[in-house]
Amino acid sequence: MDITHLGHSCVLLEVADQRILVDPGNFSDIADVRDLTAVLVTHQHPDHVDPAQLAGLLDRSPDARVLLEPESVGQLAEAAGEHRDRLESMPSGTDIELGPVTVSPVGHRHAFIHDFVPRIDNVGLVIRADGEPTLFHPGDALDAEPGPVDVLLVPVSAPWARVSDTVTFVRRITPTRAIPIHDGLLNDTGREMYLRHISSFGADGGLEVLDLREQGRTSL
Repeated sequence: MDITHLGHSCVLLEVADQRILVDPGNFSDIADVRDLTAVLVTHQHPDHVDPAQLAGLLDRSPDARVLLEPESVGQLAEAAGEHRDRLESMPSGTDIELGPVTVSPVGHRHAFIHDFVPRIDNVGLVIRADGEPTLFHPGDALDAEPGPVDVLLVPVSAPWARVSDTVTFVRRITPTRAIPIHDGLLNDTGREMYLRHISSFGADGGLEVLDLREQGRTSL
């Protein structure tokens, strides 16, 4: 499975002939992604999906399915325009088959609590492919029970995702590798603190933290 970090929490996953874009948000208007198999949106928020850009993204990938949390399907139907029939619900606990790839939504429980941001339901994703690592994109669903996880794609998130919660979560699911997906809202000092926390128990659990940004890379 090839992983390309395209900005913010957006990643492109490629396995076999499947091209899966996760959380296009602030990405879909600045790069030309075509021939997608699916677009996965963990929750409806401008950082994860921009309704004004959704139709344009789908124009470039006429066969792509769009999988969203149940509440977002109706809310984004108008923005999707002629592509509205491609919006599909991605309820927690229901596996979705994309060729050799299985997507399992988990942790549809909690997200941001801010004075100026309402509570937004958020879906974590376990993405499995035969012979390839299991990936988990948890969003802010840190109380999820994803099952066995080999590789964790974890947002180095904005200040509302507390480091202590994330560390507890990673300890519980015990992946072998963690790949931070960097959020533009976190400054370098905050990022370094976060990575120190994650790395601090890596020696005990055998966890490898692979920071693509630190290596000057965007893909793996």
